[in-house]
Amino acid sequence: MSVIARLDDLGVRQTSGGGELRVFSESATSMELCIFDDADPNWIVKTVPMARDAHGVWSARSRSLSPGTQYSLRVDGPRGPTAAFNPALHLLDPYARALRRVTAHSWRSVVPETRPFDWGTVTKPNTPLDRTVVYEAHVKGLTQTFPGVPAHLRGTYAGLAHESTIEYLTGLGVTAVELLPVHQHVSERRLVRQGLVNYWGYNTLSYFAPHASYASPEARAGGPDAILREFKGMVKHLHAAGLEVILDVVYNHTAEEGLDGPKRSFRGIDNATYYRHRHEDGAYIDVTGCGNTVDFSRAAPVQMVLDSLKYWANDVQVDGFRFDLAPVLGRNAQVSYDREHPLLAAIVGDPDLADVKMIAEPWDVGIDGWQTGNFPHGFSEWNDRYRDDVRSFWLSDLQRARHTGSPETGAGALATRLAGSSNLFEAERGPLASINFVTAHDGFTMADLATYNTKHNVMNGESNRDGTDGNRSFNHGVEGPTSNPRIMRDRLRSIRNLMGTLLLSAGVPMITAGDEIGRTQRGNNNAYCHDSELTWISWELRDWQRDLQQTARHLLRLRRENPALRPARFARSQASTPSASEMHWYTARGESMRDEYWAAPQHRTLQFLAASTPEFEDFNRVLLVVNGLEWPVSVSLPQHEGVEQYTLLWDSAITMADQVESSHAPGAAIAVAGPSLRLYRAEGEAPTVAGSATA
Repeated sequence: MSVIARLDDLGVRQTSGGGELRVFSESATSMELCIFDDADPNWIVKTVPMARDAHGVWSARSRSLSPGTQYSLRVDGPRGPTAAFNPALHLLDPYARALRRVTAHSWRSVVPETRPFDWGTVTKPNTPLDRTVVYEAHVKGLTQTFPGVPAHLRGTYAGLAHESTIEYLTGLGVTAVELLPVHQHVSERRLVRQGLVNYWGYNTLSYFAPHASYASPEARAGGPDAILREFKGMVKHLHAAGLEVILDVVYNHTAEEGLDGPKRSFRGIDNATYYRHRHEDGAYIDVTGCGNTVDFSRAAPVQMVLDSLKYWANDVQVDGFRFDLAPVLGRNAQVSYDREHPLLAAIVGDPDLADVKMIAEPWDVGIDGWQTGNFPHGFSEWNDRYRDDVRSFWLSDLQRARHTGSPETGAGALATRLAGSSNLFEAERGPLASINFVTAHDGFTMADLATYNTKHNVMNGESNRDGTDGNRSFNHGVEGPTSNPRIMRDRLRSIRNLMGTLLLSAGVPMITAGDEIGRTQRGNNNAYCHDSELTWISWELRDWQRDLQQTARHLLRLRRENPALRPARFARSQASTPSASEMHWYTARGESMRDEYWAAPQHRTLQFLAASTPEFEDFNRVLLVVNGLEWPVSVSLPQHEGVEQYTLLWDSAITMADQVESSHAPGAAIAVAGPSLRLYRAEGEAPTVAGSATA
């Protein structure tokens, strides 16, 4: 399959002869451009027949196709199992940079303006991956109740770009905002019938137009061009503050749903090309769980994704992309995942996408859909093994120990995640291939992980069947809210353990917006269909929430100040590896870990000494002490070459108000509360000979 198939300049461009529209359809037999009256989007003022070239590209020119003009396509073609042509329907241009809603369920493509946006002197921050901290947020949910944002800007792109929001984000210490889908999306028909909405936005209508309802009232009144200017203004303001913008993009399926779904664009233009089918009967091959799957064994969908990425990365200046259900993008003609797929290779190899952060969600619902660790060099990946192992160690293992007297696992799995998951990612890719996360938009919030044993999704209208049952959570004795001080203390300590592990691990951490203040969704682990106080972040904070917020800020500062926590490579045994951290593992007694200790459930206390390579001018060494038991353990701090003392930087067992810096000599016995973790800075001279070991 050729990635580039002479499908250049699709969509509308302005020429000396007027506007020219180019649309790909391999299967169509006729195509017509319809131009609508400016005042009445239902009144066609002109139709122009479109001509096909040898590559399946249909084109038409008209001086009426000028900026601000509304237009549609009418397409006809042969009948057959994989065809869905209906020449009576008005379809959207797949490359439309702007859309306008006509009715509740119909849209028109709009020709965008041609004047350039003024970026001034603002450029992309280009934050190195080892210094990147991702903050996953919903445009509306983040600012809908934010007190510093003016009421008319709350829940909008302009609200996200407001100085109070930016001040909060930079003060917290994150470096990149990863936005849930901002491509124009719509709600599924089922949700509309239930009176619900697709709040998350994973139901894309257009891959080139920003979602209109996230724009301010003023921008919406100004039309699609004003909406795009507001979006670019958001990017500009975030960049000026040193914050990157990463978009969650949904190329794996579209809003046209199953075969009986609406025909809005791709299905009516060329159903056989854009979607995967069983050719004997035309049924869709659905590996997304959303009714359809885009077929990336064909050149046109591949080209569309690359063109969309280049548009957002270059014209709109976004810094990166997180690919929803990314194995779909690598499935070949046999529907098998191929790591060498031309689309995956082009995403990380195209010079027009150089220095753009590419993040894969490495699973879909098809055969062999779990591909964590199996994306090409150049991608980072959401690490679900990290999520599961961290949750298990700090939550579900403790619950099991209370009920059976013994946890299920030892400290080995957690140690591997702390060290960057070298069992998942090749040495060439290193620990920065791992996007570490404990929570995401999908699933429990961090506070709910420590508050609920089971999901509570009845409000979703599916009789609590939706959402995962594999939460690895622990309510600490009571399901839901409680005023019991012991349970509240235990829950807050667990949240600190989770956040501390996340921000002190090798790899790229991702915080879900609101976790730093204990946001709850009242046990709903699949709140995709609620646009309400359930999913908006509440910024009316109680004292315990302020303490969690201070904890997150403190941990992020420690991460910035200690490069040993941020290796770019895996260390090699008995060798010095630039940009790596040398790692040494010790038992509670300060002895080197033996092989039999890693998996033993009774051995849940360990010490992890990480040091940046001695050749670095900013040589740094830290000690992380982990106690995974629910009782205090006496720990002997390890005696290690060059270490003269250990200075306590943070203790998860206590609140920020109670933190006290203290220093201890190597070999000193200290009492470590459980379950908890502590971070020390190891003071002393850099060693002259490097040795290392990885978990």
